[in-house]
Parts: sequence; structure tokens; C-alpha cells
Amino acid sequence: MTPNSISISRISQLAEEHPDALTATLCGILVILGSLALQLGWLGLAIFILPAAYVIGGYSSAREGLTTLFQEHELDVDLLMIVAALGAAGLGLWRHEYHLIVDGAVLILIFAISGALEGYAMQRTERSIRSLMSLTADTARVVLDGDEREIAIDKLQIGDRILVKPGEIIPTDAIIVEGASSLNQASITGESMPVEKTAGDEVYAGTINGFGAIQVEVHKTPESSLIQRVIMLVQQAQTAAPPSQMFVEKFERGYARFIVIIGLLLATLPPFIFGWNWEDTIYRALIFLVVASPCALMASIMPALLSGIANGAKQGILFKSGAQLEIIGKVRAIAFDKTGTLTTGKPEVIQIIPATGYSETEVLQLAAALETYSEHAIALAIVQAAQKQQLALPVATEIQAKVGQGIVGKINNQIISIGKANFVKATGELTQVSQQLQAAGKTVVWVSLGDKLLGIIAVADTLRPEAANTIKRLTKLGVEHIIMLTGDNQQTAQYIASELDIKEVYAELLPEDKVTVIQKLQKQYQTVAMVGDGINDAPALAQASVGIAMGISGSDVALETADIVLMADRLEQLAKAIILGRRAQNVVKQNIVFALSCIMLLLAANFLGNITMPLGVIGHEGSTVIVTLSGLRLLRN
Repeated sequence: MTPNSISISRISQLAEEHPDALTATLCGILVILGSLALQLGWLGLAIFILPAAYVIGGYSSAREGLTTLFQEHELDVDLLMIVAALGAAGLGLWRHEYHLIVDGAVLILIFAISGALEGYAMQRTERSIRSLMSLTADTARVVLDGDEREIAIDKLQIGDRILVKPGEIIPTDAIIVEGASSLNQASITGESMPVEKTAGDEVYAGTINGFGAIQVEVHKTPESSLIQRVIMLVQQAQTAAPPSQMFVEKFERGYARFIVIIGLLLATLPPFIFGWNWEDTIYRALIFLVVASPCALMASIMPALLSGIANGAKQGILFKSGAQLEIIGKVRAIAFDKTGTLTTGKPEVIQIIPATGYSETEVLQLAAALETYSEHAIALAIVQAAQKQQLALPVATEIQAKVGQGIVGKINNQIISIGKANFVKATGELTQVSQQLQAAGKTVVWVSLGDKLLGIIAVADTLRPEAANTIKRLTKLGVEHIIMLTGDNQQTAQYIASELDIKEVYAELLPEDKVTVIQKLQKQYQTVAMVGDGINDAPALAQASVGIAMGISGSDVALETADIVLMADRLEQLAKAIILGRRAQNVVKQNIVFALSCIMLLLAANFLGNITMPLGVIGHEGSTVIVTLSGLRLLRN
């Protein structure tokens, strides 16, 4: 493949992926070339180039404006922009003031750039759905009369038996009918620890089987599985137009209708009422369309928001759209996921309590010697704790893992048992301590040597170091309500919440339950943020007014669905994002007031002071430049 063909292929790919951006770029190049040709006195070349800029940059807006006009019988800003630009061009040709053609092209370019930014933001929905779909298996291993055969997921029927081997993804929601295993359900429920499952328990599509082969029976159609409901919820939440968007569209159409009607009246009535000649009348009406064009009004918003986005990126805060930068500044309530958001999402050994006559080192050393042969999350935490202390581990033999119970083996011909209390047959002195640890949200692992209790090891998902200070700062910033959502058990959730001084907790939630809680908050507080990191958080992130994901620990679908990503998993950046959002609000409000004031002054000058078209364009473009520069203030920290 030649370099030229590679370049053409790349351009073709960019055109397919970002057509609006390519359109805006081509329009900008043509505007620059046309303006340069005009400056050099090459009038013929300029008049040849600039219409191309009008067609390329304005085609999409003209089509949308005319579609709205003929199908919905409404006027919008897109059509107003085209009318203003064509009016400026026509007036320039009529009065031989050819620079007005450039001014009209600049109006079109501004709207083309805005359309490109909007089109880029809308691509997130399709990517997030694709990420969700990647969680589901394509086929399932069905057992029929003792034989196994692979069939497509959509061919499964209620009552089919499926064999799921260790490490495989559960293909659809089902009930275990044979075997037992430990399942990683973090993708669905957000639980920090693997969940032990045995016959009669339900398993969910998209979760990962541990180290025990299980047979499951399909009890609902694959399309009604939990993961499919997650996909549906994300689609619904992301395609629904928020109230703010509907308000903006309504305002634009009302504004456009008003300006066009006034423009038509100004182009026809003055000769009959004031005795103006038709040339002056049309001249004033066209100046009105130019100075009333909402370019300064639109520039009041996007440069400011883009500057805020750039500022956030420097601080590790990724805003996926300018609208979310504004919304985050209006947040009145915040819902936090627990696992991986307020906590690290990784189990750690918190405490080792030896029985009388033994030391912490002995307990950890013997436990880690056996757990080295297990890949359970708790086992890995115990082994890592031993590695941190650089303990030499004795050799364990005759290892046997009991699914859902623990692990047993021999060290120096003595039987070592590790696991639940009933598995190691633990009784006596540490029972009360164990109950206290469990009440504090910790998982307790018992360790015995033969029939003697060695001690217990407390394992827990630890808080992020910055979590407590983040909650305090958000409260100081005036966030009215902070809650915690989790798929984990109530006891663990309540303990974590108490450590962070969070008053309201919702535990043991499925993804759709989190959506329900967010909707409830939105009814009371309107603007609600959701902070999460897991696939199970995706529907709630999409439903919230603004979804915020953790960048490093977050799942792909959470990152795609969220509106804001904290790139370095620095939770304290959330407060900075809110402060930046509030600054953006203030700058946008100031710019809008200034832009509207300039429009009013220019309109008054047009009819009371008889300004010329060049002065009208200078005033119009000048106000656009000023509000753009004002927006750049947000680049400063």
C-alpha cells in the first residue's frame, strides 16, 4: 500500500467516524482561503471559493432548518443563521462590499464547529452499548442426555441445562442444579468479595465462575436476563432528552421565529409608515438579521465550557461534554457506589488475632502457606500480607479446597484448616471477637492446627484514604444530600457509611434498584450526581443528571456511560469538578448578559443611529470575540 493510498484511507476513515468535524475543518480552510484571496484582490477566486464554504459548512444546518420548517412548521436558529449569512452575502454583492460575504461565511463556520462538537458527544451512547454487549457470552454449553453441545445464546429455552466450567462467564440467568462454586459478581452486584453459590442459588449472566464446575438450569429467557436489563436501562436513560435540552431547543426556536418575523416586517413596512426608500429599508432589515444573529450568544457558552474542559483535563478530570460541566455545578445530591469508589475494591488483611499461646506471625505464616494454592480473593489478600512481612512460608501438602467452606492441608504432617468457623470446628475464646469484627463489616477467616485454634484473620475492603475528606468537603460546598449505594450486605455497608459520616445507605441492590434510588433523588433534588466504577453502576450513571466514573479502577462500560471520569482515581477531584462547574456557570451567565446587551445596543443603533453594515458586523463580531476571550478565563486554575 502506497503512502498516498494510506492517507486517502485515513481521511476516509476520519470522514466516516467524525463527518461533522471534517465538514467544519473544510469550511474553515475555505473561509481562510476566500478571505485571503479577497485581501489580495483576487475577487473572482474569492467569489468562487466562498460559496463552497457556504455549501459545505451550511448544508447540514440548512437541511435541519428546512426540515423543521416544513415538517414541524417551526423556525429554529439553524435556519436563522442561514438567512443571516445569505443576507450578508447578498448585500455584499449588491453593494459591492465583498467582505460581507466573508462575514456570512464566518457565521456558518461557527455553527459548523458547534455541530461537530455535538456530534462527537453523541457517539458515546453507541460505544457504551457495545461495551455492555461484550460482557455476554455468544454460546452456551448445553447438556442433553449426557452429551454436551454448543448452541447460540438466543436459542436457549427455559429448562435447558448448561455446564459452566471454572473461569467461564455465566451465559444467562439461571439456577444451579448441580455443583457449587465461588462466583465473581462484581460486574452485576458490585460485591467486593466473591459469592459462594450452591444448588438452588441463582446466577447471573455476565458473572464469572470460580473454580468449581456447575450445572445450571435456565429459568427465564435470555433476553430478560439481568445483564440485558442493564443494557436496556442504559439505552433508555441515554436516549431520553433531559429537560434542559428541551428548554434550550424551545428557546432557540422562539428566538428564531421572533427575529425572522421582525426582519420581514422591517423589510416591508418602513416605506409605508416612515416613508423610507426601498434600498434603505432592505439595507436596515439585512443589518438587523446580521446583528441579531445569535453568534455572540452561542459563543457565550461553548468557548467557556471548552476552556473548563481543558482545565479539568489538566487536573485529571475528564468532562465528556460541555453540558455536564455546567450540570456538575448545579448538583444538589450525590450518590456514591461503595466498592471501588469509596473503597479500594481490593480485600486486605486488617487484623490478625492469635489464640492464647500463639503469635500473629505464626497464624499468618501457616495460613499463607495453604492459601498460596488458592486464587480466591481472600486467599490472595492473606498471601500478600505474608509477602509484605517477608515471611518464609513452609511447604504445604495434600491440599484440598472445600467450595464455600475453606481449605485444608498438611504442614510438617500436621493438619491445618482455614475457612469458616464451622469448617475448622472453631469454638471458644475468639467467638465474641469474631462477632464484633463481622458486625464491623469484616470477613473473618479461622485458622486451626489439628483440633487447636491458632487464631482468626480479619479481611476487609479498605476505605480510600481521601474518601472521608472528600465527603466533608462536599458538605462544606453545600451539597445537600449524600448517600451510599451498594450491592454488598447491609452490615458491611452500614459500617463503611458510619466511618464516612454518611447518614443514608442502600444495600444489597441490583443495578435496576440503583436506578430507582437515583430517580427518587431526582424527584426531590432535581440535579443528582452518581459516582461509581462498576458495570453494575452503568444504568445509574446513565440515569443520573451527571454520571462520574473512576478512571483506573472503573470498568469499560462505566467509563463509557459516565459523563465525567476521574482519571487517576483521585476522589478528591470531585470537589474540584463541582467548583469548576460553578465557575463555568458564572462565566456563561456573564457572557450571555453581555451578548444580549450588545445585540440590544446594535439593534437600537441600527434604527436610531443609522449604523452602516461594516459597523454592524464589527459590533457583532467584536462582541463574539469578547465573550470568547471571556470564556478563556476558565483555562486558569
